[in-house]
Amino acid sequence: MSPFTGSAPRAGAWRHLRFDVEDGVGTVTLARPERLNALTFGAYADLRDLLAELARERAVRSLVLAGEGRGFCSGGDVEEIIGATLGLDTAELLDFNRMTGQVVRALRECPFPVVAALHGAAAGAGAVLALASDFRVADPTARFAFLFTRVGLSGGDMGAAYLLPRIVGLGHATRLLMLGGQVAAAEAERIGLISELTEEGGADAAAARLARRLADGPALAHAQTKALLTAELDMPLGAAVELDAATQALLMTGADYAEFHAAFTEKRAPRWRGN
Repeated sequence: MSPFTGSAPRAGAWRHLRFDVEDGVGTVTLARPERLNALTFGAYADLRDLLAELARERAVRSLVLAGEGRGFCSGGDVEEIIGATLGLDTAELLDFNRMTGQVVRALRECPFPVVAALHGAAAGAGAVLALASDFRVADPTARFAFLFTRVGLSGGDMGAAYLLPRIVGLGHATRLLMLGGQVAAAEAERIGLISELTEEGGADAAAARLARRLADGPALAHAQTKALLTAELDMPLGAAVELDAATQALLMTGADYAEFHAAFTEKRAPRWRGN
């Protein structure tokens, strides 16, 4: 756990999602199956706060993001968010939209890899949550839809216009964000939106296996790799190479680097400590 904690107590329970952890692998489950796991104000806030707490406490080494029932997440709840926002003033609307962006930033900046386990609908904000994850493991029923223009809003919501072109390219991103149509799993895999395509019903198990593999690996190396992938998206090559050099010099002083050499010399598997 980080030694730099303040007075705020640890959350004892999360009311708007389900969270479990086992031997360093956390699982966040969006659990409103009767509403296709549509997001509410509370769900966004819980995701934001949970990710910050996990990053601060170093309680997990990898995280699975999943949805209960027939789909992953259908986006913002039509009544509880879209209907409710019609009654908010500009300052309140800005607060809400900043909060949704904070969830995406938390997914990108948390010091552990996040694996989205996808089946059925990943629509609107649900598609962006998957997009912000480090890995997207999906079965053939998965379908993506960036629906924002279809409700009269910009397709560049929650960082989608930043992240999507970097994953699938500007041409595909323009089509997906402008038109808001569905992208089936096969096409999503073809354009690079899916990391791994499983058999039907196999996404949760495959995501859990990948998360276990990541959790069993060198956690600090994974954290720094993730940080560099995000930071270097907007850097010139010279700055990126310098940041790489500083990062490697730091990691070369760590226990895991020495452990690899010891394991290689002793002809055994490394026992990673995450530092």
